[in-house]
Amino acid sequence: MKIVGVTACTAGIAHTYIVAQKIKDAAEAAGHECKIETQGSIGADNVLTPEEIEAADVVIIAHDIEVPKDRFKGKRVVDIPISTAMKNPKSLIATIEKKLAQ
Repeated sequence: MKIVGVTACTAGIAHTYIVAQKIKDAAEAAGHECKIETQGSIGADNVLTPEEIEAADVVIIAHDIEVPKDRFKGKRVVDIPISTAMKNPKSLIATIEKKLAQ
């Protein structure tokens, strides 16, 4: 499965980057491709291209602040608080796997 996503926390410092890495690590450990864009205090980093979004099976948006979603129209989007992904990224990936298998 190809997963893309965006992380963004209120301060845009620690949680944005920690959660991006946790999601990526959990996805890759489960055998998936994953790229996560961070929207932190220094701006957007690791920005998703339109081609990457188009090729993705699912988009994860883990955030505590507003993240524009218009570029993800037509995609399966998992929209969750950043704390959910922080606490159990492996469970997040497993839940997505189950939902996509249905």
